[in-house]
Amino acid sequence: MKDLTPDKSDLDPIEIATRDEIESLQLTRLQWSLRHAYDNVAMFKDRFDAAGVHPDDLKSLKDLAKFPFTYKDDLRANYPFGLFAVSRQQIMRIHASSGTTGKPTVVGYTARDVSTWADLMARSLRASGVRPGDLVHNAYGYGLFTGGLGAHYGIERLGCTVIPISGGQTERQVNLINDFRPDAIMVTPSYMLNVLEQFHKAGLDPRTCSLQVGIFGAEPWTNAMRAEVEEAFDMHAVDIYGLSEIMGPGVANECVETKDGLHIWEDHFYPEIIDPESGAVLEDGEMGELVFTTLTKEGLPMIRYRTRDLTRLMPGSARSMRRMEKITGRSDDMIILRGVNVFPTQIEEQVMATGGIAPHFQIELYKAGRMDAMRVHVEATPEAADDASRDAAARMLSKRIKDIVGVSTEIMIADPGGVARSEGKAKRVVDNRSKA
Repeated sequence: MKDLTPDKSDLDPIEIATRDEIESLQLTRLQWSLRHAYDNVAMFKDRFDAAGVHPDDLKSLKDLAKFPFTYKDDLRANYPFGLFAVSRQQIMRIHASSGTTGKPTVVGYTARDVSTWADLMARSLRASGVRPGDLVHNAYGYGLFTGGLGAHYGIERLGCTVIPISGGQTERQVNLINDFRPDAIMVTPSYMLNVLEQFHKAGLDPRTCSLQVGIFGAEPWTNAMRAEVEEAFDMHAVDIYGLSEIMGPGVANECVETKDGLHIWEDHFYPEIIDPESGAVLEDGEMGELVFTTLTKEGLPMIRYRTRDLTRLMPGSARSMRRMEKITGRSDDMIILRGVNVFPTQIEEQVMATGGIAPHFQIELYKAGRMDAMRVHVEATPEAADDASRDAAARMLSKRIKDIVGVSTEIMIADPGGVARSEGKAKRVVDNRSKA
Protein backbone atom coordinates (compact mmCIF):
# COMPACT_ATOMS: atom_id res chain seq x y z
CA MET A 1 0.00 0.00 0.00
CA LYS A 2 1.09 3.51 -0.79
CA ASP A 3 2.28 5.79 2.05
CA LEU A 4 -0.46 8.42 2.36
CA THR A 5 0.77 10.20 5.48
CA PRO A 6 -0.21 13.89 5.20
CA ASP A 7 2.30 16.69 5.48
CA LYS A 8 1.93 18.36 8.89
CA SER A 9 2.01 21.76 7.20
CA ASP A 10 -1.29 20.90 5.48
CA LEU A 11 -3.15 20.30 8.75
CA ASP A 12 -5.43 22.78 10.48
CA PRO A 13 -3.40 24.34 13.33
CA ILE A 14 -5.94 23.13 15.93
CA GLU A 15 -5.27 19.50 14.92
CA ILE A 16 -1.79 19.69 16.43
CA ALA A 17 -2.44 22.30 19.13
CA THR A 18 -1.61 21.65 22.79
CA ARG A 19 -4.26 20.17 25.06
CA ASP A 20 -4.42 23.44 26.98
CA GLU A 21 -5.17 25.32 23.74
CA ILE A 22 -7.84 22.81 22.75
CA GLU A 23 -9.54 22.85 26.15
CA SER A 24 -9.49 26.65 26.35
CA LEU A 25 -11.26 26.83 22.99
CA GLN A 26 -13.72 24.13 24.08
CA LEU A 27 -14.67 26.04 27.23
CA THR A 28 -15.35 29.26 25.32
CA ARG A 29 -17.40 27.48 22.69
CA LEU A 30 -19.23 25.32 25.24
CA GLN A 31 -20.34 28.39 27.17
CA TRP A 32 -21.69 29.86 23.93
CA SER A 33 -23.48 26.63 22.95
CA LEU A 34 -25.23 26.23 26.31
CA ARG A 35 -26.42 29.84 26.20
CA HIS A 36 -27.53 29.48 22.55
CA ALA A 37 -29.58 26.38 23.38
CA TYR A 38 -31.05 27.85 26.57
CA ASP A 39 -32.07 31.16 25.00
CA ASN A 40 -33.53 29.75 21.78
CA VAL A 41 -34.95 26.24 22.43
CA ALA A 42 -37.85 25.91 24.87
CA MET A 43 -37.05 22.27 25.68
CA PHE A 44 -33.50 23.10 26.78
CA LYS A 45 -34.64 26.06 28.90
CA ASP A 46 -37.31 23.96 30.61
CA ARG A 47 -34.95 21.05 31.18
CA PHE A 48 -32.08 23.21 32.50
CA ASP A 49 -34.49 25.03 34.83
CA ALA A 50 -35.93 21.75 36.10
CA ALA A 51 -32.41 20.49 36.83
CA GLY A 52 -31.53 23.74 38.63
CA VAL A 53 -28.70 24.67 36.27
CA HIS A 54 -28.03 27.71 34.11
CA PRO A 55 -25.48 28.30 31.31
CA ASP A 56 -23.64 30.71 33.62
CA ASP A 57 -22.93 27.76 35.95
CA LEU A 58 -20.38 26.35 33.49
CA LYS A 59 -17.04 27.59 34.81
CA SER A 60 -14.97 24.57 33.72
CA LEU A 61 -15.36 21.66 31.33
CA LYS A 62 -16.15 19.33 34.23
CA ASP A 63 -19.20 21.46 35.07
CA LEU A 64 -20.92 20.07 31.98
CA ALA A 65 -21.78 16.95 34.03
CA LYS A 66 -24.33 19.07 35.96
CA PHE A 67 -26.47 19.53 32.83
CA PRO A 68 -29.20 17.10 31.72
CA PHE A 69 -28.92 14.64 28.84
CA THR A 70 -30.66 14.85 25.48
CA TYR A 71 -32.14 11.71 23.89
CA LYS A 72 -33.22 10.61 20.41
CA ASP A 73 -36.82 10.55 21.67
CA ASP A 74 -36.53 14.29 22.35
CA LEU A 75 -36.17 14.88 18.60
CA ARG A 76 -39.23 12.75 17.90
CA ALA A 77 -41.23 14.50 20.63
CA ASN A 78 -40.38 17.89 19.09
CA TYR A 79 -41.01 16.79 15.49
CA PRO A 80 -40.46 18.41 13.09
CA PHE A 81 -38.74 21.70 13.93
CA GLY A 82 -39.21 22.14 17.69
CA LEU A 83 -35.50 21.90 18.56
CA PHE A 84 -34.29 24.38 15.97
CA ALA A 85 -32.47 27.28 17.64
CA VAL A 86 -32.94 29.67 14.71
CA SER A 87 -35.95 30.60 12.61
CA ARG A 88 -36.99 28.12 9.95
CA GLN A 89 -36.06 30.73 7.32
CA GLN A 90 -32.44 30.59 8.52
CA ILE A 91 -32.25 26.82 7.97
CA MET A 92 -30.38 26.11 4.74
CA ARG A 93 -30.82 22.33 4.69
CA ILE A 94 -32.89 19.63 6.40
CA HIS A 95 -31.99 15.97 6.81
CA ALA A 96 -34.04 13.27 8.52
CA SER A 97 -33.96 9.63 9.52
CA SER A 98 -36.14 7.07 7.75
CA GLY A 99 -38.70 7.03 10.56
CA THR A 100 -39.14 3.26 10.30
CA THR A 101 -39.56 2.95 14.08
CA GLY A 102 -41.86 5.97 14.47
CA LYS A 103 -41.61 9.63 13.59
CA PRO A 104 -38.33 10.51 11.87
CA THR A 105 -35.70 12.55 13.63
CA VAL A 106 -35.25 15.86 11.82
CA VAL A 107 -32.03 17.90 11.80
CA GLY A 108 -31.49 21.37 10.39
CA TYR A 109 -28.39 23.30 9.30
CA THR A 110 -27.72 26.99 8.84
CA ALA A 111 -25.41 28.13 6.05
CA ARG A 112 -22.59 28.30 8.59
CA ASP A 113 -23.38 24.77 9.82
CA VAL A 114 -23.18 23.40 6.28
CA SER A 115 -19.86 25.18 5.74
CA THR A 116 -18.46 23.82 9.02
CA TRP A 117 -19.61 20.34 8.04
CA ALA A 118 -17.84 20.62 4.69
CA ASP A 119 -14.65 21.78 6.47
CA LEU A 120 -14.72 18.83 8.88
CA MET A 121 -15.43 16.32 6.14
CA ALA A 122 -12.49 17.76 4.19
CA ARG A 123 -10.35 17.39 7.33
CA SER A 124 -11.53 13.78 7.68
CA LEU A 125 -10.73 13.00 4.05
CA ARG A 126 -7.26 14.50 4.42
CA ALA A 127 -6.68 12.46 7.59
CA SER A 128 -7.69 9.36 5.60
CA GLY A 129 -5.02 10.01 2.99
CA VAL A 130 -7.05 11.81 0.31
CA ARG A 131 -5.36 14.79 -1.35
CA PRO A 132 -6.59 17.80 -3.38
CA GLY A 133 -7.05 16.76 -6.99
CA ASP A 134 -7.90 13.14 -6.15
CA LEU A 135 -10.95 11.47 -7.67
CA VAL A 136 -13.38 10.13 -5.03
CA HIS A 137 -16.09 7.55 -5.71
CA ASN A 138 -18.96 8.44 -3.32
CA ALA A 139 -21.21 5.40 -2.83
CA TYR A 140 -22.98 6.69 0.29
CA GLY A 141 -26.71 7.18 -0.18
CA TYR A 142 -27.93 10.62 -1.22
CA GLY A 143 -31.18 12.21 -0.03
CA LEU A 144 -32.44 12.72 3.51
CA PHE A 145 -29.67 10.41 4.80
CA THR A 146 -26.68 12.59 5.76
CA GLY A 147 -24.00 10.30 4.30
CA GLY A 148 -24.06 11.11 0.60
CA LEU A 149 -24.34 14.91 0.69
CA GLY A 150 -22.11 15.17 3.76
CA ALA A 151 -19.33 13.32 1.96
CA HIS A 152 -20.03 15.17 -1.31
CA TYR A 153 -19.52 18.65 0.15
CA GLY A 154 -16.35 17.56 1.97
CA ILE A 155 -14.87 16.05 -1.18
CA GLU A 156 -15.43 19.29 -3.05
CA ARG A 157 -14.21 21.43 -0.14
CA LEU A 158 -10.90 19.57 -0.12
CA GLY A 159 -10.50 20.32 -3.83
CA CYS A 160 -11.19 16.82 -5.12
CA THR A 161 -13.37 15.52 -7.94
CA VAL A 162 -16.50 13.67 -6.80
CA ILE A 163 -18.26 10.78 -8.53
CA PRO A 164 -21.76 11.00 -6.94
CA ILE A 165 -22.95 7.48 -7.72
CA SER A 166 -24.78 6.85 -4.41
CA GLY A 167 -25.65 3.26 -3.37
CA GLY A 168 -26.82 0.24 -5.33
CA GLN A 169 -26.19 -0.89 -8.91
CA THR A 170 -23.13 -2.83 -7.80
CA GLU A 171 -22.18 -4.00 -11.29
CA ARG A 172 -22.20 -0.39 -12.49
CA GLN A 173 -20.17 0.68 -9.46
CA VAL A 174 -17.41 -1.77 -10.38
CA ASN A 175 -17.51 -0.75 -14.03
CA LEU A 176 -17.07 2.91 -13.11
CA ILE A 177 -14.25 2.14 -10.69
CA ASN A 178 -12.44 0.41 -13.53
CA ASP A 179 -13.27 3.08 -16.11
CA PHE A 180 -12.86 6.29 -14.07
CA ARG A 181 -9.98 5.00 -11.88
CA PRO A 182 -10.83 6.84 -8.64
CA ASP A 183 -8.19 7.24 -5.92
CA ALA A 184 -10.63 6.74 -3.03
CA ILE A 185 -14.04 5.30 -2.25
CA MET A 186 -16.51 6.30 0.46
CA VAL A 187 -19.07 3.59 1.30
CA THR A 188 -20.51 1.48 4.12
CA PRO A 189 -18.16 -1.42 4.98
CA SER A 190 -20.84 -4.06 4.40
CA TYR A 191 -21.53 -2.72 0.90
CA MET A 192 -17.80 -2.71 0.15
CA LEU A 193 -17.95 -6.49 0.54
CA ASN A 194 -20.63 -6.51 -2.18
CA VAL A 195 -18.30 -4.48 -4.40
CA LEU A 196 -15.50 -6.96 -3.73
CA GLU A 197 -17.80 -9.84 -4.60
CA GLN A 198 -18.74 -8.15 -7.89
CA PHE A 199 -15.05 -7.75 -8.78
CA HIS A 200 -14.65 -11.51 -8.46
CA LYS A 201 -17.86 -12.22 -10.43
CA ALA A 202 -16.55 -10.02 -13.23
CA GLY A 203 -13.25 -11.90 -13.24
CA LEU A 204 -11.35 -8.78 -12.14
CA ASP A 205 -8.44 -8.62 -9.71
CA PRO A 206 -9.34 -5.91 -7.15
CA ARG A 207 -5.65 -5.48 -6.28
CA THR A 208 -4.99 -4.03 -9.71
CA CYS A 209 -7.70 -1.35 -9.47
CA SER A 210 -6.86 2.30 -8.82
CA LEU A 211 -8.25 2.59 -5.27
CA GLN A 212 -5.71 3.72 -2.68
CA VAL A 213 -8.01 4.29 0.27
CA GLY A 214 -11.52 3.34 1.39
CA ILE A 215 -13.33 5.49 3.97
CA PHE A 216 -15.93 3.32 5.69
CA GLY A 217 -18.64 4.40 8.11
CA ALA A 218 -22.37 4.42 9.02
CA GLU A 219 -22.17 1.05 10.80
CA PRO A 220 -19.80 -0.76 13.19
CA TRP A 221 -17.09 -2.86 11.57
CA THR A 222 -14.14 -4.80 12.86
CA ASN A 223 -10.39 -4.82 12.34
CA ALA A 224 -10.87 -8.29 10.85
CA MET A 225 -12.98 -6.74 8.09
CA ARG A 226 -10.32 -4.04 7.67
CA ALA A 227 -7.69 -6.71 7.10
CA GLU A 228 -9.95 -8.51 4.61
CA VAL A 229 -10.55 -5.38 2.52
CA GLU A 230 -6.97 -4.11 2.69
CA GLU A 231 -5.61 -7.46 1.56
CA ALA A 232 -8.20 -7.83 -1.19
CA PHE A 233 -7.69 -4.36 -2.70
CA ASP A 234 -4.12 -3.54 -1.58
CA MET A 235 -5.47 -0.27 -0.19
CA HIS A 236 -5.92 1.50 3.13
CA ALA A 237 -9.25 1.02 4.94
CA VAL A 238 -10.02 3.92 7.31
CA ASP A 239 -12.90 4.41 9.74
CA ILE A 240 -15.11 7.53 9.78
CA TYR A 241 -17.76 8.26 12.43
CA GLY A 242 -20.72 10.55 12.69
CA LEU A 243 -24.40 10.75 13.44
CA SER A 244 -27.09 13.02 12.05
CA GLU A 245 -28.14 14.49 15.37
CA ILE A 246 -24.63 15.84 15.96
CA MET A 247 -23.74 16.73 12.36
CA GLY A 248 -23.52 13.69 10.08
CA PRO A 249 -20.34 11.90 8.98
CA GLY A 250 -17.10 13.63 9.92
CA VAL A 251 -17.47 13.95 13.71
CA ALA A 252 -14.39 11.73 14.09
CA ASN A 253 -11.98 9.97 11.74
CA GLU A 254 -8.99 7.66 11.79
CA CYS A 255 -5.62 8.91 10.59
CA VAL A 256 -4.26 6.76 7.79
CA GLU A 257 -0.74 6.79 9.21
CA THR A 258 -1.75 5.15 12.51
CA LYS A 259 -5.28 3.60 12.21
CA ASP A 260 -5.35 3.43 15.98
CA GLY A 261 -8.78 4.86 16.75
CA LEU A 262 -10.81 7.79 15.51
CA HIS A 263 -9.67 11.31 16.36
CA ILE A 264 -12.67 13.34 17.50
CA TRP A 265 -12.70 16.85 16.07
CA GLU A 266 -12.82 18.32 19.54
CA ASP A 267 -12.86 21.93 18.39
CA HIS A 268 -16.50 21.36 17.35
CA PHE A 269 -17.71 18.43 19.48
CA TYR A 270 -17.15 17.81 23.19
CA PRO A 271 -17.13 14.08 24.05
CA GLU A 272 -17.92 12.34 27.32
CA ILE A 273 -18.08 8.67 28.26
CA ILE A 274 -20.79 7.73 30.75
CA ASP A 275 -22.00 4.64 32.53
CA PRO A 276 -25.05 3.63 30.44
CA GLU A 277 -27.00 2.69 33.56
CA SER A 278 -26.19 5.44 36.07
CA GLY A 279 -25.26 8.25 33.68
CA ALA A 280 -22.11 8.97 35.70
CA VAL A 281 -19.17 10.40 33.74
CA LEU A 282 -16.30 7.91 33.42
CA GLU A 283 -12.59 8.61 33.18
CA ASP A 284 -10.77 8.45 29.84
CA GLY A 285 -9.87 4.85 29.09
CA GLU A 286 -13.03 3.37 30.60
CA MET A 287 -15.59 1.68 28.38
CA GLY A 288 -19.05 3.25 28.30
CA GLU A 289 -21.62 5.16 26.27
CA LEU A 290 -20.47 8.04 24.10
CA VAL A 291 -22.12 11.42 24.74
CA PHE A 292 -21.62 14.53 22.58
CA THR A 293 -22.24 18.23 23.06
CA THR A 294 -21.99 20.41 19.95
CA LEU A 295 -19.78 23.48 20.33
CA THR A 296 -20.56 25.48 17.18
CA LYS A 297 -23.90 24.21 15.80
CA GLU A 298 -26.36 27.06 15.16
CA GLY A 299 -29.41 25.32 13.69
CA LEU A 300 -29.69 22.33 16.01
CA PRO A 301 -27.47 22.53 19.09
CA MET A 302 -27.24 19.27 21.02
CA ILE A 303 -26.41 19.26 24.73
CA ARG A 304 -25.09 16.00 26.18
CA TYR A 305 -26.68 13.88 23.47
CA ARG A 306 -26.63 10.17 24.32
CA THR A 307 -25.48 8.36 21.18
CA ARG A 308 -25.94 4.82 22.60
CA ASP A 309 -22.62 3.93 20.95
CA LEU A 310 -20.18 2.07 23.19
CA THR A 311 -16.50 3.01 23.14
CA ARG A 312 -13.76 4.60 25.26
CA LEU A 313 -11.68 7.78 24.98
CA MET A 314 -7.92 7.64 24.53
CA PRO A 315 -5.16 10.27 24.28
CA GLY A 316 -4.28 11.76 20.91
CA SER A 317 -1.59 10.16 18.77
CA ALA A 318 -1.30 11.37 15.15
CA ARG A 319 -3.32 14.44 16.23
CA SER A 320 -3.58 16.22 19.58
CA MET A 321 -7.32 15.61 19.81
CA ARG A 322 -8.49 12.60 21.76
CA ARG A 323 -9.32 9.35 20.03
CA MET A 324 -12.31 7.10 20.42
CA GLU A 325 -11.93 3.37 20.01
CA LYS A 326 -13.78 1.70 17.15
CA ILE A 327 -17.43 1.30 18.12
CA THR A 328 -17.98 -2.17 19.61
CA GLY A 329 -21.76 -1.96 19.60
CA ARG A 330 -24.65 0.05 20.93
CA SER A 331 -26.21 0.04 24.34
CA ASP A 332 -29.60 -0.35 22.66
CA ASP A 333 -28.79 -3.04 20.05
CA MET A 334 -26.99 -5.32 22.47
CA ILE A 335 -28.35 -8.85 22.38
CA ILE A 336 -28.86 -10.44 25.80
CA LEU A 337 -28.97 -14.17 25.19
CA ARG A 338 -29.46 -16.31 28.26
CA GLY A 339 -27.72 -13.73 30.39
CA VAL A 340 -24.79 -13.14 28.01
CA ASN A 341 -24.29 -9.76 26.33
CA VAL A 342 -23.63 -10.22 22.61
CA PHE A 343 -22.87 -7.62 19.95
CA PRO A 344 -23.08 -8.28 16.20
CA THR A 345 -19.44 -7.19 15.84
CA GLN A 346 -18.39 -10.09 18.10
CA ILE A 347 -20.12 -12.53 15.77
CA GLU A 348 -18.57 -10.81 12.75
CA GLU A 349 -15.09 -11.30 14.18
CA GLN A 350 -15.64 -15.06 14.42
CA VAL A 351 -17.18 -15.27 10.94
CA MET A 352 -14.16 -13.47 9.50
CA ALA A 353 -11.79 -15.81 11.35
CA THR A 354 -13.42 -19.04 10.11
CA GLY A 355 -12.16 -20.58 6.89
CA GLY A 356 -14.57 -21.61 4.15
CA ILE A 357 -17.12 -18.92 5.05
CA ALA A 358 -17.69 -15.66 3.14
CA PRO A 359 -17.79 -12.36 5.11
CA HIS A 360 -21.60 -12.02 4.92
CA PHE A 361 -23.79 -12.93 7.88
CA GLN A 362 -27.10 -12.33 9.59
CA ILE A 363 -28.12 -13.13 13.15
CA GLU A 364 -31.60 -14.56 13.73
CA LEU A 365 -33.11 -14.53 17.22
CA TYR A 366 -35.94 -16.98 17.88
CA LYS A 367 -37.68 -18.93 20.64
CA ALA A 368 -36.72 -22.53 21.39
CA GLY A 369 -39.51 -23.48 23.77
CA ARG A 370 -39.43 -20.78 26.44
CA MET A 371 -35.77 -19.96 25.85
CA ASP A 372 -34.24 -17.32 23.58
CA ALA A 373 -31.99 -18.86 20.95
CA MET A 374 -29.78 -17.62 18.13
CA ARG A 375 -28.95 -18.76 14.62
CA VAL A 376 -26.14 -17.33 12.54
CA HIS A 377 -26.80 -17.41 8.81
CA VAL A 378 -23.63 -17.42 6.71
CA GLU A 379 -22.65 -18.65 3.27
CA ALA A 380 -19.96 -20.93 1.96
CA THR A 381 -17.16 -19.66 -0.22
CA PRO A 382 -17.20 -21.16 -3.76
CA GLU A 383 -14.19 -23.38 -3.08
CA ALA A 384 -15.73 -24.77 0.14
CA ALA A 385 -19.34 -25.34 -0.93
CA ASP A 386 -19.35 -29.15 -0.67
CA ASP A 387 -21.17 -30.78 2.23
CA ALA A 388 -18.05 -31.92 4.09
CA SER A 389 -16.47 -28.44 3.99
CA ARG A 390 -19.73 -26.82 5.13
CA ASP A 391 -20.09 -29.20 8.05
CA ALA A 392 -16.52 -28.55 9.15
CA ALA A 393 -16.92 -24.77 8.86
CA ALA A 394 -20.21 -24.86 10.79
CA ARG A 395 -18.62 -26.84 13.62
CA MET A 396 -15.64 -24.50 13.75
CA LEU A 397 -17.74 -21.31 13.75
CA SER A 398 -20.09 -22.68 16.40
CA LYS A 399 -17.10 -23.60 18.58
CA ARG A 400 -15.45 -20.21 18.12
CA ILE A 401 -18.63 -18.36 19.09
CA LYS A 402 -19.11 -20.60 22.13
CA ASP A 403 -15.49 -20.34 23.27
CA ILE A 404 -14.96 -16.62 22.65
CA VAL A 405 -18.41 -15.00 22.83
CA GLY A 406 -19.87 -17.43 25.34
CA VAL A 407 -23.15 -18.48 23.70
CA SER A 408 -24.34 -21.58 21.88
CA THR A 409 -25.58 -20.97 18.34
CA GLU A 410 -27.00 -22.87 15.42
CA ILE A 411 -25.03 -22.24 12.23
CA MET A 412 -26.85 -22.22 8.91
CA ILE A 413 -24.49 -22.25 5.91
CA ALA A 414 -26.12 -21.27 2.62
CA ASP A 415 -24.80 -21.59 -0.92
CA PRO A 416 -22.45 -18.83 -2.13
CA GLY A 417 -24.54 -15.66 -2.46
CA GLY A 418 -27.26 -17.06 -0.19
CA VAL A 419 -27.15 -14.41 2.55
CA ALA A 420 -29.22 -11.28 1.87
CA ARG A 421 -27.10 -8.36 0.63
CA SER A 422 -27.43 -4.74 1.66
CA GLU A 423 -27.11 -1.61 -0.49
CA GLY A 424 -26.66 0.57 2.58
CA LYS A 425 -26.45 -0.27 6.25
CA ALA A 426 -26.45 -4.02 6.78
CA LYS A 427 -29.41 -5.50 8.68
CA ARG A 428 -27.36 -7.69 10.98
CA VAL A 429 -30.07 -8.85 13.41
CA VAL A 430 -33.52 -10.27 12.65
CA ASP A 431 -35.59 -10.72 15.81
CA ASN A 432 -38.26 -13.39 15.33
CA ARG A 433 -38.81 -14.08 19.03
CA SER A 434 -42.21 -12.35 19.08
CA LYS A 435 -43.40 -14.53 16.17
CA ALA A 436 -42.95 -17.77 18.04
